Parts: sequence; structure tokens; C-alpha cells
Amino acid sequence: MMKRTGMALALTIVACSATIAAEGGHGLTVTEKEEGSVSREQGLQAWSNIHEVISHPRCANCHTDEVSRPMWSGPEFKEARPHGMNINAGESRTGAETIPCQTCHVTSTLPNDTPHAPPHTGMEWHLAPVEMVWFGVAENEICNQLRDPERNGGRDGAALIEHITHDAEVKGLISWGFDPGGGREAAPGSMQQHLDDTIDWIAAGMPCPQD
Repeated sequence: MMKRTGMALALTIVACSATIAAEGGHGLTVTEKEEGSVSREQGLQAWSNIHEVISHPRCANCHTDEVSRPMWSGPEFKEARPHGMNINAGESRTGAETIPCQTCHVTSTLPNDTPHAPPHTGMEWHLAPVEMVWFGVAENEICNQLRDPERNGGRDGAALIEHITHDAEVKGLISWGFDPGGGREAAPGSMQQHLDDTIDWIAAGMPCPQD
């Protein structure tokens, strides 16, 4: 009887440890799925959900072209326009050449509770690399870009997942998109849903609508 009890306890400890390992310090559950375990149809639905997130102003406003002007767009604005005060993030994409983004967008994990105040996150505020332009770009082009290591920061599927979990751990820019505070409209869904969709899309072979 004691042997059975001891074995049951050991199995419980292993199961709990596996759950903790899956969640890690980022608080997200990472479900491992083999490539091909998700159908193309399911993968395209997952991509559609991903696109809704990354084309939302909370994300796309800082994924701009080589002109390096962040955008102000979304329901808070009557029409899309470049960031006020003639802000330009420069070649560095952090504003190092002129006014650093961190001059106003400080690094902090405190809530963004104050309306109209410059938002902040747990990582340095910056524009995405110029290879990753999303603002005003067609869906299929963004899809092809995101699955191309030469244009997505050198990431394969595993690295795309790690990009999300790392951001959650440091409370970075992706996390802020789902909880922007200050009366701003959040990107649709949640960080966990975005991660789940990314895992499904990768497991389906990263399909794009016009493949």
C-alpha cells in the first residue's frame, strides 16, 4: 500500500513539474505540437487570428517602413497620421539619432493607467526592424514575411514561439498590445490566445492565404 501511495505521490510531483516547465516564468502554457498535426484549414484560421492581432494599430503602428515614423492610428484618432512632434526613430529604430523613444516611453512594468500619457513596457521602446513592415501592408505579404527567416529576425517556428514567451516574461511590447491601458483599444484576444494561434499556424506548416 505504501509503495502505491509513494508512486502516486511521485507521479503527482512529476505532473506538477511538467506543468510548471510548460508555463515557465512567462505565465503562458506552451503546448508542443508536431508539424503536420494541425490541418491547413485550421492553420489558415489560426493565421487569420494572428493577422487580426498584428494588423491592429497597437501592433502595426510601430511596424513602419524605412522612413522610421511611428504612426498614430486606431479608434482614438479620426484618421491615421504620423506620430506627433515630428518624431523619427531613425536608422537605429530607437530614436538614438534624434530624440530617443525612451525620453517619453520609459522602461517600466507598472500599469499604463493614465490616459494620454506616453505608454511604457518592460523593454526599451522601439520600432520593429525595417524588414518587418506591417502598417498598410497586404495580409499575404505580412504572412510571407513572418515565415521568412530573412525577414523575421532569423526566426524559425520555435524562435517565433520563444519571441512571444520572452515578451510575456519581461512584459514587453507584445504584452502591452493586449493590455495598453489609458483608454486605448487593445489588440483582439489575449497573449495566450495569440501564442496558441502561433503554435497551430506553425504546426500546420505556416500556410498563407494565397499559397
